[in-house]
Amino acid sequence: MLLLKELPTSKSLEKFVLRYPDADIKAISDFVNLLRAFSDVSDALDKLLARHGLLQGRWWVLVLLMRQDDLTSSPSDLAAKAGVTKATMTGFIDGLEREGLVQRLMDNNDRRKFMIRMTPLGQQKLDEVMPDYYSRVKALMSVLGDAQRDALVENAKTLAANLDTMK
Repeated sequence: MLLLKELPTSKSLEKFVLRYPDADIKAISDFVNLLRAFSDVSDALDKLLARHGLLQGRWWVLVLLMRQDDLTSSPSDLAAKAGVTKATMTGFIDGLEREGLVQRLMDNNDRRKFMIRMTPLGQQKLDEVMPDYYSRVKALMSVLGDAQRDALVENAKTLAANLDTMK
């Protein structure tokens, strides 16, 4: 993902308005600032997880498995819950399996299928990562009051509900 380090100034955006009169400088400026902030948050999460030897996609698989009472799920369910393709999920699972963090189990009802279960080593990895994650998320979010956080989340949800306009 490209992380734009230098955000456009109002002056530079005005050049675009001259060429594209329908451009709304304020909307564009707000949008790129949001993109930058959310990219920076995701990048910070990547760095936190990397200190624990994880990539974000693999971490999410472990988190999704932890949500299950039996720490087990199908690859297709994991892909759907993570919002990735089955092929991408297979890559995550392959890497986690190589590291001994998950195992593939044959489905007793259909031998053509298999399930993914978090191993004790996978649970140990989460037990190592999650306290650090929770501590750092708490510290990050503490710069906003409850009302600011509620407004931020609601506004982000409103934008997400309107993403069809970008397609």
